[in-house]
Amino acid sequence: MIIQQNIAQSFQSPIVRVLLGAIAVGLLYVLWREVRKIPAKLFTLMATAFVDMLGLLMIIPLLPFYVKTLGGSGIDVLGMHFGIGMIIGFIVAAFTVAQLLSAPMWGRFSDRVGRRPTLLIALGASAIAYLIFGFAHSLLVLFISRIVQGAGGGTVGVIQAYVADSTDPKDRARALGWLSATTNLGVALGPVLGSFAIALGKRDLMPGSGTMQMGHAAPGIMAAALCLLNMIFVARYLRESRDFSEQPRAGELRRTSSQAIWRVISHSSEPASRLIWIYAIAIGAFQGSFSVLALFLNARFQVTEQTIGYFFMYVGGISVFARVLLLGRAVDWLGEANLSRLGIVLLATGVVGMPLSRNLGMLAFAVALIPLGTAFTFPCVTALLSRVTAPGERGLYMGMQQTYGGVARIIAPLFFGWAFDSIGVSAPYFFSSAILLATISLGFGLDKYARPGRSVAREVTGEKREA
Repeated sequence: MIIQQNIAQSFQSPIVRVLLGAIAVGLLYVLWREVRKIPAKLFTLMATAFVDMLGLLMIIPLLPFYVKTLGGSGIDVLGMHFGIGMIIGFIVAAFTVAQLLSAPMWGRFSDRVGRRPTLLIALGASAIAYLIFGFAHSLLVLFISRIVQGAGGGTVGVIQAYVADSTDPKDRARALGWLSATTNLGVALGPVLGSFAIALGKRDLMPGSGTMQMGHAAPGIMAAALCLLNMIFVARYLRESRDFSEQPRAGELRRTSSQAIWRVISHSSEPASRLIWIYAIAIGAFQGSFSVLALFLNARFQVTEQTIGYFFMYVGGISVFARVLLLGRAVDWLGEANLSRLGIVLLATGVVGMPLSRNLGMLAFAVALIPLGTAFTFPCVTALLSRVTAPGERGLYMGMQQTYGGVARIIAPLFFGWAFDSIGVSAPYFFSSAILLATISLGFGLDKYARPGRSVAREVTGEKREA
């Protein structure tokens, strides 16, 4: 029988706290030394992605409170009552659907007019959405703000295409790892800044006035201000990365977003399609199992809402360490294809190791494999995707990767939640591990696209393809 551990008691030890503090200081020092090596153009793009994610995560944790304030105990529509939980679900789903639909469109738009103007337009749309959110006085307006935000927020693929355009193929996985580490930092700090904005909204803009306050609009105003600052930053420091002098070859088709989305299904054996499926299935299996993680840790190891933060701090620290310090060296040693397979094996081992852990030490080891696996898998798959797609379609395919991954992130939690309730608390992790290992078969034969110095995009796209 699994021995339950009270993690809260473990963290009460002064020795453990001093050790964690020393590790954190050492990690920050090593990271700072590594950050100083980042090229200026990539550092500029990382700053753009960080500020964008910072604004987004300021708002998301506050959304349920805004819905409760505007919706009370719920609403009645056509004789049906919708509670607060259902309303929040609809609003979150609206954002997700808008983002999924817009991602390949933004990618195609960036292929045609450039990455830089696409980012400027998307940031402007996000600023408008944040202002609508801040001053929303009804659930309908709040709903509209999230649709606008989702439509303007499908630019992850554009930013990834920007990185692919601006870096040598051999350095792309490393650069994408740095980029994802930066966005993870925005995810961590965004909610803190949102809480600060709420406190700021209660203060008088003019001391003693008693009336000049931003109130609940403060987070939306601050997020919009971040977007505007980001627009200025992009306009001033980011140069266009898309090379329009390179004309598409006769056999290279300029597909629309809908045609490209369907092609991933109808031509699933193509290298780009296989990489998108690997990304989508793997990220669905990973995040689906994580959707019930808090419930699993509570049932097996007595983790509570007061101690779950330590767990995510541990995972986040290893993730940043792996993406910034280990990923580049591992790519140089193994190549993207081999490293992505190793990442999937590590991820599957870590996921299945959690329900098999019988003490806190075993759990810590299993959990450490998970951020290592994600750090090695997803940047490498994205780097390979940039290799097998032509520059004229790179933004489109990067956007499609986000769309398919987003669909997986919607479907997978439903399945794993059902498995948790109906089969057992460990079932999601056994299922996840099996699914992850199965995706390795999709990567067979992709090694040749990871060889440095090879014009893979021309080799792949130069072939005659069906419409």
